[in-house]
Amino acid sequence: MYAVQFVAILVLAYLLFRVYRDYSAGKIDWQGFLSWGLVIGVFILVALFPLSISAEIKDLLGLGRGLDALFVVSIGLLFLLVFELYAKIDRVEREITELTRKVGIELKEINERLEKNKEG
Repeated sequence: MYAVQFVAILVLAYLLFRVYRDYSAGKIDWQGFLSWGLVIGVFILVALFPLSISAEIKDLLGLGRGLDALFVVSIGLLFLLVFELYAKIDRVEREITELTRKVGIELKEINERLEKNKEG
């Protein structure tokens, strides 16, 4: 085992521990726990068996080298992750805008009632 594999496994084990700790503390739900656990598990497998996994992906995708295959798959997964984050951020921004509008309308109504009560 190369030193970089050992370091990668240590870092991934730490990340797995953090995911478990965050799940136990209620910071992430069970879907997040399973998702991150699965991703980290796949990375641990790649760290343990980099040559055989990259060769399988290379053959599956028809690329020349195994490292190219790992880069292609990694870039594809990163694009999916960025898209998911974009969609969630967009949804949260829309919810914030809607809540801001509701709060603004209610605040205006409250101010109008206060003005009527002062006059009356």
